[in-house]
Amino acid sequence: MAVSVREVAQRAGVSVGTVSNVLNRPEQVKAATVERVREAIAELGYVPNAAARQLRAGQSTTLALVVLDVSNPFFTDVARGAEARAEEAGLTVTLANSDESSDRERKHLEQFETQRVAGVLLVPTADAGDAVARMREHGIPVVLVDRGTPDATVASVAVDDVAGGRMAAAHLLESGRRRLAFVGGPRGIHQVADRFEGAAQAVEAVDGASLTRVETDALTLEEGMRVGAAVLKMVRAGEVDAVFAANDLLAIGVQQALLSGADPVAIPCDVALVGYDDISFAAAAVVPISSVRQPRRQIGSTAVDLLLAERDKADGAAREHVLFQPELVVRASTRTP
Repeated sequence: MAVSVREVAQRAGVSVGTVSNVLNRPEQVKAATVERVREAIAELGYVPNAAARQLRAGQSTTLALVVLDVSNPFFTDVARGAEARAEEAGLTVTLANSDESSDRERKHLEQFETQRVAGVLLVPTADAGDAVARMREHGIPVVLVDRGTPDATVASVAVDDVAGGRMAAAHLLESGRRRLAFVGGPRGIHQVADRFEGAAQAVEAVDGASLTRVETDALTLEEGMRVGAAVLKMVRAGEVDAVFAANDLLAIGVQQALLSGADPVAIPCDVALVGYDDISFAAAAVVPISSVRQPRRQIGSTAVDLLLAERDKADGAAREHVLFQPELVVRASTRTP
């Protein structure tokens, strides 16, 4: 059973208020009394209730990070960057998974609101305007992560996904590919929409090039394997000679489907393949996958910096929008033999 403040006070022979002062304002208590209370704390093994103290003070040392898919190594690296920077500032990070569900995202945010966290780092599932407004009305700052916003009063950190999509498709086109397939979904996820838009821009600029969209229900390896069977048929029929997947997990799943069975196709001879995020599994795939790299940990650490800066911002004041540029990493899945 946990030791109470009252028990500490009884052991030290002081009031509960004196124990509270020793814990929070020791400079206001006589040195001899501080020593006696601390001895009682050590003897009884008392642990202060930090959560209760934070609620009384109206402050918290916890940040909430809500991501689309906690199993995706991209978000794991973002979380590690956020955690490292938060630790430097004396804060901790609680991670929540929306699983690409706006309903789960809403429930997480409501829970964090009741816990009065110090701030929320949000990778939104769709339009986050209402959720952000509600949190801020209750004095909880929000920073959008991996997603830009036209709202000048909401801070954000992201990568230029339109440029990344354009970069990936241009690389495939420059290698002589003309029949491209974009694998990704749901469409409501802005990152997916932006990457497709960039790819479409690159394809439109090249005569004779085409772009087919292959929709997925999620950005997972399993979804990549599922739609990969359809992509395999398209490759064998001569309808597709290159695939751009919206993230690396999809790309790895597609690759498994393309290389499986009694009559696999050859990568990159029959079909080239590009992913997005440059997670470590992309480089370790059977055929190492070319990918568009994002500065994952830097995204996380920058998000915390933006949240810390919220303390000095007045309501309605312009916030900073950090937009990193992506980088193409070329590997065997697109190299001409």
